[in-house]
Amino acid sequence: MKLILKQDVDNLGQAGELVTVKDGYGRNFLIPTGKAILATKGAIKAIEEELRQQARKIEANRENAAKLSEQIEGVSITITAKAGEDGKIFGTVTTQQLADALNEKGFEIDRRKISINDDVKHLGEYVAEVDVFSDIKANLKFWVVKSED
Repeated sequence: MKLILKQDVDNLGQAGELVTVKDGYGRNFLIPTGKAILATKGAIKAIEEELRQQARKIEANRENAAKLSEQIEGVSITITAKAGEDGKIFGTVTTQQLADALNEKGFEIDRRKISINDDVKHLGEYVAEVDVFSDIKANLKFWVVKSED
């Protein structure tokens, strides 16, 4: 029996795949639970069209992410922190502070998509990595300066 999977099934395949299974498995489990549909000509065409549409959306999102990455790399952020006379700051700079600073500049980036490679314990220049898309990352330069208080 040929079926088109509507969702991922362990040890069988992923959503959208055309699979061949035994009649009983398809009729008694996959179709009644909504995990698959019969592979008719119309269903196959519908799945192919849906996969094409998804590919177009992913490509459009990738292009937007590439533009956003270039914009983020062109931005520099200044974070103020209380520091001692030797330049060591009290506390550390967090990804939330970077996300808030980016938000002020007009970029809505979630703090969980930002990673700081070094421990930010001193005043100076640092680089954080922003995960813009699955395979597109941007380097964000930021400076930590002493606050005036």
